[in-house]
This record gives sequence, C-alpha cells and structure tokens, in this order.
Amino acid sequence: MAQADSRLRVRRQDSITLVEFIDRNILDEANIQSIGEEISTLIEAESGPKLLISFSNVDHLSSAALGTLITIRNKVRDRSGQLRLANIDPQIYEVFVITRLHKMFSIHETTDDALKSFE
Repeated sequence: MAQADSRLRVRRQDSITLVEFIDRNILDEANIQSIGEEISTLIEAESGPKLLISFSNVDHLSSAALGTLITIRNKVRDRSGQLRLANIDPQIYEVFVITRLHKMFSIHETTDDALKSFE
C-alpha cells in the first residue's frame, strides 16, 4: 500500500486506516508535502474514510506540518469521514493548545482510545 519512498507506515484495522510517521522530526517542506499527498490518496480511496494518525514516533512538528493536518482534516470532513489523532508528545500537544487546534481535532492519548472512539 505505501510507496517505496514513503515517510509513513500504513495499515488497516477493520474499516480504519492507521497512519504512523516514520520520521521523528516532521520539519522538511518536501517531506511534509509528500506526506500530505500520500494521506490525501488514502482519503480519496474511499467514501467516509476513517483515519487514525499516530504521532508516537514524532518529537518535532513544523507549522507547515500543522497546516497539512488542517488540509487533511478538511478532506476527511468533505468525504463525510472521521479523523482521529493519537499519541501526541506533550510538547507538541502544547502547540496544538496554543494554536487552538486541539479544538479542531479529535485527539486521544493512545491508539486504542482513538480506535474505540470511531462510530
């Protein structure tokens, strides 16, 4: 499913697509664009996509990555899907709070919590 040069680990669990980042630092503009395109392809592959993005490996996230997350959220919403974020490092979560993005996303402490939250 994932491309050879993918920056993501993608797997399916029932009707839910789980996405994990390979890189600890999501800062490089080209990588962020590639990640956004790859996740967009996953979203467009089905109607009503259920997407769970895990940040368990991520230590740093750039503002461009946050912008890409907003775009992903909008694409999921436009396809009547559901998006969950999980395993966000406390320092990164602080950025979500400062930017008020924590109100825009459904954020869960663990992947299991996020999986249980899907309808």
